[in-house]
Amino acid sequence: MPQHNVTPQRPLLAMTMGDSNGIGPEILAQALARPEPWQYCRPWILGDTTVMEAELRRVNAACTLLRADTPEEAGQAAEGQLPITDCGMPAPARKPGNLDVAVGACVLTWIRQATQWAMDGVVDGIVTGPINKEAIHLAGSPFQGHTDFIADMTGAPEYKMCLFTDSMRIVHITGHLSLRDALDEVKQDRIVQSIRIGYEALQRMGLAAPKIAVAGLNPHAGEAGRFGREEIEEIQPAVETCQAEGIPCSGPYPPDTLFGRMRAGDFDMVIAMYHDQGHIPLKLIAMDEGVNVTLGIPIVRTSVDHGTAFDIAGKGIAREDSLCQAVRFAAQLAGLPRYAGVGAQRNGE
Repeated sequence: MPQHNVTPQRPLLAMTMGDSNGIGPEILAQALARPEPWQYCRPWILGDTTVMEAELRRVNAACTLLRADTPEEAGQAAEGQLPITDCGMPAPARKPGNLDVAVGACVLTWIRQATQWAMDGVVDGIVTGPINKEAIHLAGSPFQGHTDFIADMTGAPEYKMCLFTDSMRIVHITGHLSLRDALDEVKQDRIVQSIRIGYEALQRMGLAAPKIAVAGLNPHAGEAGRFGREEIEEIQPAVETCQAEGIPCSGPYPPDTLFGRMRAGDFDMVIAMYHDQGHIPLKLIAMDEGVNVTLGIPIVRTSVDHGTAFDIAGKGIAREDSLCQAVRFAAQLAGLPRYAGVGAQRNGE
């Protein structure tokens, strides 16, 4: 197995294990058995030690766990050591594929601590593993998932769930809402906010002359009002508002062809009108490459673009590619101007 060379220059990323009865522990161990994540960052796991030990053994990972409940202890990790803390909330015995409210409570604790550390500058960013939304609801969370929970903690009034790959970048104006409710949210102000947040992200990423496309809502982008008036009354005015601000955006475009055009290089980002409009094409084309990125919050946060996969949990067949990409992208974001220097005084660095 490769030996890991962790240096202080790499960003320190808090990585939550996700629901221990899902595939989160498996893909985390598999990712950290590869050399790439160690080249991008210094990982610090928030999760259950017993579960992670078993998964690291399964994949013959070269690293060993180091119990680290404080930044000082994590900073003492030697080459090949992987800091881990359960934040005083060890998970129940693992039962792959089973819903467990006690696991949901652990997950919430791990996410809360990781977010707080990022806000305090203790870590440079966070990478979150997949969670079961029903489990966290039963554990008392009023939020739909990671994104809303973290946005509330960070006090972000405007935030967006996004999916990124190297060739596709999608910002959604709504996230986890029923389709009926999501359609009611296709309003000019939400679209303007999404375009602005997406453009800021492209600027931070250093893209030269980025091009943003805005999707229509209806078939054929409404066909001049024959199939719906949202394009005329909400989407087009939002595009014109952003164009007047100097943002290089255009649309609305028929959504059935737009995502293929982005993949071909015509656009750098698409603003999608609802969850599945953006998720379906990306997962069809790049299921193992997608990264869930939360934009509009004051910290770096990325995640996998899939769920807990209870149906295959414990079988050792889940793929870690999306998680590896999430780590890479979090490390990249942590070095960009908006975030550079976060935690720079940590542990005497």
